[in-house]
Amino acid sequence: MSRRLSRPSSAASHRSSGSSAHDSEFKVECKAAYLSVYDDLKDVISSEYDLSAVLQQSGRNPTRKILAKYWTDETDYLTFDDFVNICRREHATTTDDLMKAFRKIDINGDGYISLDELFRMLTTRGEKMTRDEVQCMIDEVDENRDGKLDYGERILYYSEFCNMLMSTTDECKKMSMKMMEKKERKKKRPSNTPRRGDDENIHGSRTSLRSNASVKPPTMKTDSQLSVRSSRVSREPQEKPGSLLSLRSNRNPHTEEADGQGPSHSLRSVGRTGSKSSLISIDDMPRPSPRVKKDKVRTPVGSRSAKVSEPSNLRDWTHTSSKGCFFIDADEGGQIISHQYTLDLADDTNVFITMQPNRIGDAGFTDDGPVDTAIYVLREGSSSNKIVTFTEQRDSKGRYCVRCDLSAGRYKLVPFTTGCRLYERSAGRETKEVKLIKQDKEDKIVLSKTFKKALEDIFDMADLDGNGLLSREDFNWYNIRTSGEEVADDEWDVVEGNIELERGEITKTGFIHLNQMEAEDNDGDTDDLWVTLTSMGFNKSLVLNQACPFKLDVYTEDCRDASLEVMGLEAQAVMLEDAVCETVTAKGEVSKVKGMKDLSVYTYIGDARATVVVENQSYSKIRIQLDCSRSKNVVSNQRDLNYTLTVPSNTTVVGHHLIPRDEKAEWIVRCQESILR
Repeated sequence: MSRRLSRPSSAASHRSSGSSAHDSEFKVECKAAYLSVYDDLKDVISSEYDLSAVLQQSGRNPTRKILAKYWTDETDYLTFDDFVNICRREHATTTDDLMKAFRKIDINGDGYISLDELFRMLTTRGEKMTRDEVQCMIDEVDENRDGKLDYGERILYYSEFCNMLMSTTDECKKMSMKMMEKKERKKKRPSNTPRRGDDENIHGSRTSLRSNASVKPPTMKTDSQLSVRSSRVSREPQEKPGSLLSLRSNRNPHTEEADGQGPSHSLRSVGRTGSKSSLISIDDMPRPSPRVKKDKVRTPVGSRSAKVSEPSNLRDWTHTSSKGCFFIDADEGGQIISHQYTLDLADDTNVFITMQPNRIGDAGFTDDGPVDTAIYVLREGSSSNKIVTFTEQRDSKGRYCVRCDLSAGRYKLVPFTTGCRLYERSAGRETKEVKLIKQDKEDKIVLSKTFKKALEDIFDMADLDGNGLLSREDFNWYNIRTSGEEVADDEWDVVEGNIELERGEITKTGFIHLNQMEAEDNDGDTDDLWVTLTSMGFNKSLVLNQACPFKLDVYTEDCRDASLEVMGLEAQAVMLEDAVCETVTAKGEVSKVKGMKDLSVYTYIGDARATVVVENQSYSKIRIQLDCSRSKNVVSNQRDLNYTLTVPSNTTVVGHHLIPRDEKAEWIVRCQESILR
């Protein structure tokens, strides 16, 4: 090394010293942001959602593109050092960034920002807002109440918005610093030193980048309020990363505080440790016994206004759809199996997905209401599938819906039902076996009218593309369900040569004739015919009570080349067990089982269903009793509200799925857990 390089000049030394000070300050800010989400710098970022949350705490507003750059399909976790390096590359949000983003809202450049312009931008890009939320944003600065922001108001609004968000960012950083200092003091405090948490003015949640423009001083929480908050976790959907702006900036921080909601977190970040949603550790808070919980009351399903509304311009979107069916598989212990799908998107797009039971005969509907349905969207990865979203809300038409942004690629759409209304039923005394065939005056075998009607229903169930005909692909899936085998070429040749076809596809008349031929070939023996009927969900009275047909619709706004294909008939437990547990532990309320530090019970309550999940992090299996018998107006997939299950070590399992017995009445979820020795 040369003398010149080894001994810098005084000016260079001064610059280096300033740079070093700036770097030190930068690292402290990164540390504070990290510790506002995690307990220790050794904790790792375990999901893309966590990465988004901690970047927001550092004053950044990451887009989907930025997140995808650092969190790929191959990423398992990121360390604190990785986080610091990301912060070096991605600068914090500035006033110029905000101004550029706001100018994009004025789409037609006419000098006004109207409700429609705001609505289109804020409800179709990034993190979605409702029309009412957009209206509230306009009302705050619309001085002449004309529903628009003129240039005078616009300049004021730009200025106020930018000042508000930058001020909130500074407040967020200050709060993170206080949080870090408190954690460091706590680590240094001797174990016998009394805690001061109960005497301090504790802020219910850290100041978020998504706070309201008028940031008010945090209010003091009482011990009882803290106790309730420590046992609650928001059941609202996780906010998505990648918005153009911090789109929910006009939420009232006090409303969020009261609801127990803070900034967005990952699927795994909420509920695991209290410090991820509160300024103090959950262990610092006085909390009630897990045995005494606040009732979880839900209003009648039909009385709630729909949270998901159909896009106003849905007619302009690309539409693809498919029918499918849930089946009870008696050969597999009553497991629920269903058609499953792949969705290929050529472009990034906003997507609206709906699913609902498809009424065929009596299938899919009971006296208490329709069979519950849902779709889980999984992103195909190199080694595993990652959950993206799922339908948890019902619209005014009774469809289970989800609206989200999806990047180009391949996804798996996996149907789900709890099994509360669709389950294996034993044949009772009232089940009388009907005759499938009879002989006419000429001793020829003919199908009975009841059997023909059942075959017409089966044809509608097998017609997956809904065109009134059975293609070879449709017929193949039907054959897989009824015989377990695909249709061979020579078998399809027999079909083409003997039954009625239209455009190379089987007609309904041809399908009935095919079963007529089978009855004749078997000389009137109906065993094979009953195999077909029971496989498709019919009982001996030809009532369709062991299956639930459904309709799946996918609408894409920006992708004109979306492809929805059936990929298999599989048990939903195979594909969805982990995904269901992951969403419940993310969105559900958590309680520790008394005396079992490694055992947690999560309760998730959505619009029309609740799920109780048990997480066993110990090294031994446990038997736990989940008693929901004190619940009101609910039915469980376990058939018995007081259910005992065994949970292997280091596993998470579903204990109960619960839905309202009567959707028109209020329903309450109460669950009491007990360890069985």
